[in-house]
Amino acid sequence: MSESPVELSVRMAGPSDTNTIYDLDERALQDDDRRGFLWHELRSGYVWIAERDGSALGYAVASRNFYGYPFIELLKVRRDHRRQGTAGALIAAIEAWVGSGKLFTSTNMSNLPMQRLCERLGFVPSGQIDNLDEGDPELIYFKQLGS
Repeated sequence: MSESPVELSVRMAGPSDTNTIYDLDERALQDDDRRGFLWHELRSGYVWIAERDGSALGYAVASRNFYGYPFIELLKVRRDHRRQGTAGALIAAIEAWVGSGKLFTSTNMSNLPMQRLCERLGFVPSGQIDNLDEGDPELIYFKQLGS
């Protein structure tokens, strides 16, 4: 009899997960600002981590800083685990945290995989911000949760 695979789990990350989160994000290893941002969010309780069999596969950061609405600020999945449900599981956990109301996220115009993920998960385009990243506008997405 073979064992069934261990299910993906998502939980709130905390300060004890700092090094794990840094290891998932190559930019955090090189950028003091990114590390500082992640350190702050971990201590504020706005980071979720996806794991399977004790191994961290990805993380997401969301807070209520977008005009008072929840906003998914950052979503990172290990390259070898992309397109396997990790990002969707992280977003589902954030949606459960939000409960009902408006949820926003954004991505660069050049990030086609994230755009497809947003559309597949029921987010709709909600505008564009120019001049954040030179020549790569930020696309805003919105999803109405619950009632």
